[in-house]
Amino acid sequence: MRLFSWVTKDTNINFMGFRKQGYVLSILMVVLSLVCIAVKGFNYGIDFSGGILMEVKSESAIDVDKMRQELSTLDIDDINIQTIGETGDEVMIRAQAEEMNEKEQMAAVNAIKTTLGSSYEYRRVELVGPQVGDELKMDGIIASVIAVLAISAYIWVRFEWQFALGAMIGLIHDLITVVGLLSFFDFDFSLTTVAAILTLAGYSVNDTVVTYDRVRENLRKFKKMPQYDLLNKSINDIFSRTILTGLTTMLAAAALFAFGGDTLRSFSFVILWGVIVGSYSSIYVSATFLNLFDLRKQPDEKSINPFGNV
Repeated sequence: MRLFSWVTKDTNINFMGFRKQGYVLSILMVVLSLVCIAVKGFNYGIDFSGGILMEVKSESAIDVDKMRQELSTLDIDDINIQTIGETGDEVMIRAQAEEMNEKEQMAAVNAIKTTLGSSYEYRRVELVGPQVGDELKMDGIIASVIAVLAISAYIWVRFEWQFALGAMIGLIHDLITVVGLLSFFDFDFSLTTVAAILTLAGYSVNDTVVTYDRVRENLRKFKKMPQYDLLNKSINDIFSRTILTGLTTMLAAAALFAFGGDTLRSFSFVILWGVIVGSYSSIYVSATFLNLFDLRKQPDEKSINPFGNV
């Protein structure tokens, strides 16, 4: 018996019957995410906060407590040391040196190397000044806003306004819940994380567009079918595609999360959760939202969308 053989094109699940529970769950996730962001904020990585990042490897297991005690003698505030991988022979050293200029940061790096000695291999050294960190943070925000606006323009041109509004609500829902979890679990928020969030935005909208295409196709094909049943049928029609595509992406993201190391941890988490919440929102946010309107009685579309329906 094949795995997921129950997911076929003939799947008949009453998704719409659970729409109210879906509304409650979605609102709860968004509210909790916003509260977490407001209370905890984000754990900004070196990219945004500025400071020093070093990856150090030894031929044998590293005594982190001993290393921490040695580095505590230096005049460097907020030094954080954590192991990388499972062998214990590699660590990541972070120093939030926001107030230091580049020359002072380089002096701090040399001081760390001198204190630890030559028995270590310094695999990675990154220096980010406070001004550069602020610029990168602003660039990340601008890139995210431009991406969301571009997606909004595409949805507005591609579909009727009810569909466009539902897609945007679903996209905002996904982005808020993802950044809320990043805040809750204290994952690093860096340029890599921003790239993952933009990837998630594209995946989420793609899943919604596929669902909406089937809804619009069924509206033309089944002119007398009740809208409630038509939305259920449309979701069921593409459910196998949603599950199988999502599962494939999740397996790749899960492998990255498990074996990609700390550098890719936040990126893979965003993709992993993004696939789950994106598949959920395409059904219980974007699709069920359409049931609030009479899709067969459209207003003058040209007055709302000057491009018409492409």
